[in-house]
Amino acid sequence: MPKRFNVRVYGILIHNNALLVSDEFIKRNKITKLPGGGLEFGEGTIDCLVREFREELGLEVEIAEHFYTTDFYVASSFDTNSQVISIYYLVKPLGKMNFAVSDKAHNYEKKEGAQSFRWIQVSELKENDFTLIIDRKVGDLITKRFNSKKV
Repeated sequence: MPKRFNVRVYGILIHNNALLVSDEFIKRNKITKLPGGGLEFGEGTIDCLVREFREELGLEVEIAEHFYTTDFYVASSFDTNSQVISIYYLVKPLGKMNFAVSDKAHNYEKKEGAQSFRWIQVSELKENDFTLIIDRKVGDLITKRFNSKKV
């Protein structure tokens, strides 16, 4: 049984009906997830997400609304002693989106911590577009909420 919590905070950025995803190489695994990362001690969840977007994308964002918080038990895929709690927010860019994006998945040099970004049309999202179980649930919620809307 896990001994600690691992709190993760992620942003849902939709532009021209496409969702921004992050392809990463973590502990010799290819992971596709939403942009964001780990909450640091002394940091609020919104501050964490603003920091993560600034660090990963060089993009300032504002939080539009809370979207989802994990409501079921998930053990960490990378640390069996921690339980993952993920918090997702809809975000809006505050400036021009100048970060690099790729047309293909995992378009990076295969080394620890490598990362690339790409857009997936919301209408084409599938469960297996995401690696981790919580992200798969959130992908389904995004599809249900946004497939009928132009964003």
